[in-house]
Amino acid sequence: MNVPLKTKLPADISVVILAAGQGKRMRSATPKVLQPIAGKPMLAHVIDTARGLQPQKICVVYGHAGEQIRAAISDADLTWARQERQLGTGHAVLQALPYLSAEGVTLVLYGDVPLIRVETLQALLAVAQTGKLAWLTAQVANPHGLGRILRDETGKVRGIVEEKDATATEKTIAEINTGFLACPTALLSRWLPTLGNNNAQGEYYLTDILAIAVKENISVETLSPTNKSEVTGINSKDQLAALERTHQLEIATRLMIAGVTLADPARLDVRGELVCGDANINDVVIDVNCVFEGNVTLAANVKIGANCILRNCTIGAGTEVLPFSFIDDASIGENARIGPYARIRPGSVLGDEVHIGNFVEVKASEFGRGSKANHLTYVGDTSVGKNVNIGAGTITCNYDGANKHRTVIEDNVHIGSDVQLVAPVTIGAGADIGAGTTVWKDVAPGGLTFNEKTQIHKIGWKRPVKRSK
Repeated sequence: MNVPLKTKLPADISVVILAAGQGKRMRSATPKVLQPIAGKPMLAHVIDTARGLQPQKICVVYGHAGEQIRAAISDADLTWARQERQLGTGHAVLQALPYLSAEGVTLVLYGDVPLIRVETLQALLAVAQTGKLAWLTAQVANPHGLGRILRDETGKVRGIVEEKDATATEKTIAEINTGFLACPTALLSRWLPTLGNNNAQGEYYLTDILAIAVKENISVETLSPTNKSEVTGINSKDQLAALERTHQLEIATRLMIAGVTLADPARLDVRGELVCGDANINDVVIDVNCVFEGNVTLAANVKIGANCILRNCTIGAGTEVLPFSFIDDASIGENARIGPYARIRPGSVLGDEVHIGNFVEVKASEFGRGSKANHLTYVGDTSVGKNVNIGAGTITCNYDGANKHRTVIEDNVHIGSDVQLVAPVTIGAGADIGAGTTVWKDVAPGGLTFNEKTQIHKIGWKRPVKRSK
């Protein structure tokens, strides 16, 4: 049966997440369940989905590289059960039993199957709440290597056979075991200690509880996921890359349904949460090869040029970010223009109608409404007022070799090209700073500030000639 979109949840839920596998085919020092999908470890995806069910307990079964996994995901709401020896999935869930409530139902998830949906799990739990064993199965074109679902002549499930134990006829079955199940905890507690390991792998299979349920006349109900990507497991880097693309295309589809224009849905990477538009209007436009990390919010009518990276930032309505710009942990107001090739570093707050141009870097600074720094400039640890114009090649010298110091540029200041502002320093409102000036003392409001220079012209000057070897 297909999964319903909304299902009432049982009151007492325990979730067991199996994350003890070694993942040799990854050929990586990073444990398999910590390999990233959309910028987040696979295991973290599964944990977040489990939290969406509001369970009383989430127990992660760990083994290989366990301390590394626990260090990477140290959330206080998790319980950890160690599987000293990897003796199979049935043995793994057995390690979690002492930590689970004896009442209610238990749901089994997998740390290397990251895209399972809350709605799918809700349906499993609702079935288990009625005293049945709920199992998630799927029809696949190529079932090689996967456990097959065995049914009798009436279509009732009678067991699961693993690939290595299957006969030639059984290997032709296209319905496979996904591993996801929900079961009354009392039944699970009774069945798991009775499992044997008389099979080709010499392991204690969790799947064997299905045959036990049939023998005891416990009803077994199978459900199917809405999307095959929900039950796709990861064992190698090529599988990881393939599921990443599948997941990113799902994200792109949701964005386009919400009104976002994507130049190419196949060339988008969202590694966190991307929120676009408002309740009435979207009209956000995103060009190719853009990466969004952490929490990013784009208001209506924002345009993001090609090859930009945006991390933990908010962009106001009507703002345009031109190609090859990097905005990191910053806030930008409405109708601003950023880039191309601009870098906005953490702690920066840019007001409405601000212009930050090509090869301009802004760090931990505020820009007031309508202020501009259009070319080849560094502004660091600076408060810039309204309607300030900062010329090309200007640098705020904010670091004395030991400490950072702040620069203040008040409203309506005009700064010429190739100016050095040696912090701490304040430029008063309405002041003009001449090109090539080094400012190391506070400047009063209004007037022109510049360094006197002498220009010398020598008659008869001859350029050096390169000596012959």
